[in-house]
Amino acid sequence: MKKYISAFALSALVCSSCSDFLDVQPEGDATTSQYFVNDQQAIDAIDGLYERFHQEGCYGRELFWEQGAACDVVWGRTRGYPTLATLNYNGDESPLRDVFSRMYSTMSRANWVIDCLLDKEATTALTEIEKRSLGEAFFNRAWAHFIIAYRYGTDKQGVPFVRYEDFENGYDNSIPPQRATVMENYQLIIDDMDKAINYLPRFEEYDADNRGRAHDAAAVAFKAKTYAYWATWDAGQWNKVIEMVNQLETSYGRDLAATFAELFSSDFKDFWNAEYLWTIPGNGGSTGGGSEFPGVILENKGWGVYNGWGQNKPSLDLYEEMAKDGAGNDRLVRTILEYGQEFQYFGETRRFYSEADLEAGFMINKYMDPFKHANAAEEGYVNTNGNWPTVRLNFPIIRFAEMLLFRAEAYLMTGAADKATDDLNRLRLRSNLEPLAGTATMADLYHERRCELAFEFTDHLFDLKRWHRSSNAEIKALAAKELNAHPRVRNYEDRGNPDSNWTEAPYADYMNKNTYADYMMVFPYPSEQVTKSNGQLKQNEGY
Repeated sequence: MKKYISAFALSALVCSSCSDFLDVQPEGDATTSQYFVNDQQAIDAIDGLYERFHQEGCYGRELFWEQGAACDVVWGRTRGYPTLATLNYNGDESPLRDVFSRMYSTMSRANWVIDCLLDKEATTALTEIEKRSLGEAFFNRAWAHFIIAYRYGTDKQGVPFVRYEDFENGYDNSIPPQRATVMENYQLIIDDMDKAINYLPRFEEYDADNRGRAHDAAAVAFKAKTYAYWATWDAGQWNKVIEMVNQLETSYGRDLAATFAELFSSDFKDFWNAEYLWTIPGNGGSTGGGSEFPGVILENKGWGVYNGWGQNKPSLDLYEEMAKDGAGNDRLVRTILEYGQEFQYFGETRRFYSEADLEAGFMINKYMDPFKHANAAEEGYVNTNGNWPTVRLNFPIIRFAEMLLFRAEAYLMTGAADKATDDLNRLRLRSNLEPLAGTATMADLYHERRCELAFEFTDHLFDLKRWHRSSNAEIKALAAKELNAHPRVRNYEDRGNPDSNWTEAPYADYMNKNTYADYMMVFPYPSEQVTKSNGQLKQNEGY
């Protein structure tokens, strides 16, 4: 299995044309004639794009901080960007600012690769590797664009975006135009994913060393998600969501994995199961491959065995939501560790308790499988560098379960509740839960999406924000309730004793949470970028 965390040998070259998306000053021309003359150079350029999403700066941790404004997580340590948890955004918080900059850097790099390979294609046939690389560049540009679009774009104004290939004489280093609406951005994302599909292979065509690269089904999945977000502003897009998910099921053979636990397995044989669509594959070992999130959420100092960071812990609210399916149900036990619950840790059977930092009563259990092995570090299941705690795990970004949830939502929004019932029950039965007692409702959709995808980078907070604008009164009310609630924690009298009594208490740092308003659906642009744009980047309404 290939890992995409190697140093980007061409980073200086790729960034030279526009290192900051709002920087109007040219920084020198890339010597493109020296690149894309062989397959390895194309591979190196694309691997550098994947690196922008991996690790701490995006899917390692930074994208998850904002989830504190919902009711599923609380901070496990004093650090935690309270403005993100209290809806007091200013746009300059480092997780917001840095992801913003990173995604525009990624789009700039992808633009350069696309422009170069399209120029080459115009004069000579691309090799199979170069064709694949061009598809990967379109895919990565669309992925980065999507992350910016839904988090900053509205029906009143979109986000800045430009395609280098649209410039007849080459990109002129001008400021990318702010699109009129986010719907325009979504169409451009769909266009790029369609181009990616034209060049990308099927997943099944990759050899073992290249699994984890972009493939056509992953692009279809991103199209489904883009249409679902677009439906916030145009309900007609729900039919396209259904169409995309149907394609994944019938044309691409996507399905649910046999068990919920298989999705979070540290065994390589489980990585590429039927549910796989798009992930950040991690090898563990000493190289640091994959997302560091499993180590970020591990008990701080790992009970003296491994350097966990102790951040982002489950709330009592989410535990209670999951327990509605029955105490000790499979999905709950596999998702959340509670006091007294047994788990395997470096070859030992332990009973969970916490002894470090701010206690929340729980720990995320979804990504703990790599830590169960007796010689986890020596055998490559966890990174030997505890300061970069990546593990052997196929960390999910989009899986087919989320596609079923989007299709179920689309069915509910288009009057086909019976079909939604079937999709939701597929998820419940896979986790050995009782099927729904009647026809599915939006309350059922809310519950299943929240429980199935807990602590994954599917953006539960934005689910709440888009539902808050829904024409469906039931889901709108549920979203408003959670957006305006304060997460609760389970406080223990004696943290070192898993049999101790516990009491509920609000988490003090969240008590100054703003009352949610629709303008908070998107983040404010970083102030530095607004200033540097000389009036061409308009700040979002309400900020």
